[in-house]
Amino acid sequence: MAIVEMQKLSICAGKKNRKAILEMLQSLGVMEVMTEGIEDPELLKMDTLGQRQQFQKESELIEQALKTVSKYAPEKKAALSMLNGREALPRSEYDAFVGKKEECLKDVQAINRKDKNITECRGIILKDENQKETLRPWMALDIPMDFKGTKKTSVLIGTVQGIHSEEEVYAMAVPGISDEKALCADILSAGNELTYVSVLCLSRDAEKVEENLRAKGFSKPAQLMSGVPSRTAEELDKDIATQKARIEELIKDIASFESRKEEFRVVADYYRTRAEKYRLLGTIPQSKEVFFLEGWVTRDSADSVAKLLTERYGAVVEKEETKESDTEPVVLHNNRFSRSVEPVLASYGLPSHGHVDPTFIMSFFYVIFFGMMLSDAAYGIIMFIACAILLKKFKKMPEGISSMLHLFFWCGISTTFWGFMYGGFFGNAADVIAQTFFGYTGPTPLLKPLWFEPLGNPMRLLVWCMLFGVIHLYAGLGIKGWECLKAKDFVGFISDIVAWYLFLTGLILMLLPTELFASISQVSIVFPAWLNALSKYMAIAGAAIILVMAGRDRKNWALRIVLGAYSLYGVSGWLSDILSYSRLLALGLATGVIANVINMMASMVGGGIVGAIVFIIVFVIGHLLNLAINALGAYVHTNRLQYVEFFGKFYDAGGKAFKPFQTANKYIEVKEEKVL
Repeated sequence: MAIVEMQKLSICAGKKNRKAILEMLQSLGVMEVMTEGIEDPELLKMDTLGQRQQFQKESELIEQALKTVSKYAPEKKAALSMLNGREALPRSEYDAFVGKKEECLKDVQAINRKDKNITECRGIILKDENQKETLRPWMALDIPMDFKGTKKTSVLIGTVQGIHSEEEVYAMAVPGISDEKALCADILSAGNELTYVSVLCLSRDAEKVEENLRAKGFSKPAQLMSGVPSRTAEELDKDIATQKARIEELIKDIASFESRKEEFRVVADYYRTRAEKYRLLGTIPQSKEVFFLEGWVTRDSADSVAKLLTERYGAVVEKEETKESDTEPVVLHNNRFSRSVEPVLASYGLPSHGHVDPTFIMSFFYVIFFGMMLSDAAYGIIMFIACAILLKKFKKMPEGISSMLHLFFWCGISTTFWGFMYGGFFGNAADVIAQTFFGYTGPTPLLKPLWFEPLGNPMRLLVWCMLFGVIHLYAGLGIKGWECLKAKDFVGFISDIVAWYLFLTGLILMLLPTELFASISQVSIVFPAWLNALSKYMAIAGAAIILVMAGRDRKNWALRIVLGAYSLYGVSGWLSDILSYSRLLALGLATGVIANVINMMASMVGGGIVGAIVFIIVFVIGHLLNLAINALGAYVHTNRLQYVEFFGKFYDAGGKAFKPFQTANKYIEVKEEKVL
């Protein structure tokens, strides 16, 4: 409805009150502090980077500890716990928690250290298991793997390519040795086209035996472990058990901090807020005795803020006039209904000061168009009842979620209205249920539309959609006209607004009595002769003004006419915009058709108990999916009609959102005394 007027304040106060003033402003969250503007070579700025980084690090350490505790001692949260918002904490409790921050940090460091120990233990377990897997093929070996033999004998331990028997391995190794009987080949295991062998021979024959085996693909293990494999595996099992016991002990220790989560959250918020304060502190110019601040507050709160700073801290506060170079932050003020659409507007861009806030007008079109697209009374009832319950139950939910639920509450009411106007209640569920389970053979539909049924007369609905589109676009053009009048640009108002109203309205009035329109709408319209003549004169007058005045900033008349002709060509863009509103028809029909198909599928089994069970299952799942998909489609396409068609006629999103200096709390909200 309106953009809140802002006031720029300049503050000068003693450095002894700097901490108190900053903390007060931060807790109130009413001022957006300007970090640039006061430039004086005699004023200095503190280097707060080190302190700020330290506070951020401490906050991150606590967050890490919280995640660790939550992992090993998970909280039982309700499905909709995210809607609870931040916990409200009295100032006394908050101060009590903050007073234990040093103890909290020690415990946090202990938790993070234990979590690191758990990671190390798991790494040791993984390493031991990998070693066990490596030893598995050698488990039949009863001598250490790194055993080389005795003074007179040698042992060759390794693998041979392929699967072989002991006789085959013996035959591979024996050629050319001095004493064939002094050689023994043992098969330890086989698999993956490898045979694991141990060959015992005389030391003098060891070189020849190894040469023979290598000719058949023999290779020694890449890593020779000390000890007998079976005994090494037992030691590894013991170490794995020890590490697992250690992990269980560490997990119990970490889980014991579960009751301290609230304290950790409060202290984490405290350090986050301190980091934000020191970020600002590093931008404040100050001398030996005083410091300076400039910032924006809403005009309504300016006197209260100035009075508080003056009386409580002896600060000097001055109201400054807004300069052309200043960029005023934007705060929107709308009624309860329109406020729910503000996030939709903000996602596109905020209006700047001096321009119209379109939220109020947009909110009505938004809700109406959403309802026309979803257009099923049952879906609308489900939406607004679900949103109403959530809004009633969770009164402290985050502002963004609250706005979205309020928006869908109003959209649900609109959907219910249009559903009854079109005669849709879970599609044609009433007719299908009556025919399938009660043998009804009478006239249908049982739930008659209050207006007309789109599926039976889509062209009629198309005409109405076009009409709503024209009204929507005319409203956008009207807002642009209002801005021209505010700026006292009367020439622009006549040339760019009135001329287009005349031209477009004349063309529309000329179209209505034609056979083309009659064939589309199935309605024959006959105007009196004077109205037919008036429509032509309106179109000609509008076109003439546009042709002559569209390029009015150019002195060359030939160029002005060319630019005017090009502007007249813009009527094709208007036609395209109006046709875009056919999506109101398309999505409305899609909802109804899919709902009817779901009802038909649900009734295919017929009546009886089995039929009723199948009907209920298919009906519930199908309609829930239809509601979700088409509600998403309605949301997206309603946004598009606002962003592209409506905003395209007037809106210039150049505003900067108001970002007050405030606490950086993530988990809690401190209950402060009201001082404003």
